[in-house]
Amino acid sequence: MGEHQGHLVTLCLTGDVMTGRGIDQILPHPCPPRIHEPAMDSALGYVRLAEEASGPIPRKVDPTYLWGDALAALERLRPDLRIINLETAVTTSQDWEPKGINYRMHPANLPCLQAARIDCCVLANNHVLDWGEAGLIETLASLRDAGLETAGAGLDTAQAATPAILPLSKGGRVLVFAWGAESSGIPRRWAAAPDRPGVNLLPNLSEATLAGMAEQIASFRRPGDLVIASLHWGPNWGYRIPEEHRRFARGLIDQAGVDLVHGHSSHHPIGLELYRERLILYGCGDLLNDYEGIGGYTSYRGELSLLYLPVLERSSGRLLAMSMLPMRIKRFRLQHASEEEAGWLCRVLERESKIPGHAFMLTETGQLQLRRT
Repeated sequence: MGEHQGHLVTLCLTGDVMTGRGIDQILPHPCPPRIHEPAMDSALGYVRLAEEASGPIPRKVDPTYLWGDALAALERLRPDLRIINLETAVTTSQDWEPKGINYRMHPANLPCLQAARIDCCVLANNHVLDWGEAGLIETLASLRDAGLETAGAGLDTAQAATPAILPLSKGGRVLVFAWGAESSGIPRRWAAAPDRPGVNLLPNLSEATLAGMAEQIASFRRPGDLVIASLHWGPNWGYRIPEEHRRFARGLIDQAGVDLVHGHSSHHPIGLELYRERLILYGCGDLLNDYEGIGGYTSYRGELSLLYLPVLERSSGRLLAMSMLPMRIKRFRLQHASEEEAGWLCRVLERESKIPGHAFMLTETGQLQLRRT
């Protein structure tokens, strides 16, 4: 992607990390398993489904267990920052929301995130308030106490809108702003208010909203900062990227000076885009979930996931290189995708992205790379 100048910043970005429900049950300190779903009344039921599909899963696993092969790969690649969308409440609250599906992880299980050296948890999503405002308050406090930065939710409007400010060891900062959209399933009543905890909810995808976001970003940004806009938007399944999402993401780059758009909500990876040498990830797909053994939507191969590793020029924010690590979820653990699985992901990204002058290629080391042709 051209000769680069100045320092580089390598990020590790993921889609949804869903450590609640079934996954919480195999960690050392599970919440009580009772859940309130039409088809399942115990989170242990999701463990049983996964075991029926893939074999026995150990209990009270080591904090590193979930990350499997990903840990050694990240140690080798040494990204400067690791940013996830944490799709669960971290709470012992009993104040569950009657919304059909409720995710929570016990706060004592947070070492599973610390083990992967996560720097920032995006919380502007449709599960962070599954266990009520009390659950969100405990989630924020638990993550803070564990040394994890958050973005996209807070005790009031101002805190929910405040970015995570992540210093770089080589100097400079990365600001992570996070917003959620109703299209991802976030109830409007979850929006933070001046006197109410909640998420940083987008009112719509209008030009006025873009202008407000640009103003908000400018109020925090210092010269030399890199800015990530993390957006939880769109449905769980399907490859179509709405034209209004494309317009909005490009507008964030044009009007707000965003360096990278980090989209999530889709349960499988969807297309990405290069726009003015900036990366737009429209939907990163789930990285970790407890869906193993659940039927439906099999054509999307939701068990396959990606770690996204863009390299940005620190001085300009432009994308210099882009690689992805194909993974597979098995027994609630990440393992390297097979050559066939990685090839399938490569073909999907090529088909859905259509980036002029570039192609996705599978390397001998099993990485997917976006290269200029």
